[in-house]
Amino acid sequence: GFTVPSSCVASCGFASTGTRSHHIGQCWSSTSSEDGRTQIFISPVLHEPVEVLDTLTHELVHAVDDCKHKHGKEFKKIAIGIGMVGPMRSAGAGPDLKRSLIEVASRLGPYPHGRLLISHRKIVQKPRPRARCEKCGFEVPMFRKFLTYGPPICPKDMLPMSPIGIWEDS
Repeated sequence: GFTVPSSCVASCGFASTGTRSHHIGQCWSSTSSEDGRTQIFISPVLHEPVEVLDTLTHELVHAVDDCKHKHGKEFKKIAIGIGMVGPMRSAGAGPDLKRSLIEVASRLGPYPHGRLLISHRKIVQKPRPRARCEKCGFEVPMFRKFLTYGPPICPKDMLPMSPIGIWEDS
């Protein structure tokens, strides 16, 4: 009893929150697109056909609603109506819907996409150099290009401030 818009398109791509996000799918309403099409993105880190179909199903529920009600009661009505379970923000296929998705996946064959392996290396940044007034405790961040001039004068106490952190000009 629910209709997916005929102008709905799905593709493999990251959610607007980027690669560090836990979002594995995202639906954009027809009003977000210049051509008026509802756009669905399925994360390229997914590669199991049933998992992709499960995520696509969740996003199609948003498409039916044109993303108007997020995960509210209207979304819940549609999701439960087609056999989804769990908290609505992460609703997935219940047992009956899962069996249907397994059947569809077996008819479609392998998902034609290799999983994208994402590495999240933590970038260690040097602490920014700062200057502090020993009398009042006022601190100010320093731009690296001004380090050669030395610490500034405290605007309150008119005393030279002390350098904090790494003050090498790099």
